[in-house]
Amino acid sequence: MSEHVYKVVELTGSSSSSVEDAVQNAITRASKTLHHIRWFEVVETRGVVQEGKVAHWQVTLKLGFTLDD
Repeated sequence: MSEHVYKVVELTGSSSSSVEDAVQNAITRASKTLHHIRWFEVVETRGVVQEGKVAHWQVTLKLGFTLDD
C-alpha cells in the first residue's frame, strides 16, 4: 500500500432539500477546482426553521484530497 499525504479544507454546503444534498452540493462545487478528493467528514449540521418546518440545511464538512506530484 502506498503512502498518502492529504490536504484538508473546510466547506459549508447548503440545500433546501436535505442534509445529503447539502453535502453533495459542497463536494460537487469543490470538485470543480480541487483534484483527487478522497474523503469527507461532516463536522456540523445546522438548519433554518420557518413556520414550524425545516426550510434549509447547512452542513459544514472537511474534505481530504491528495496533493499532485
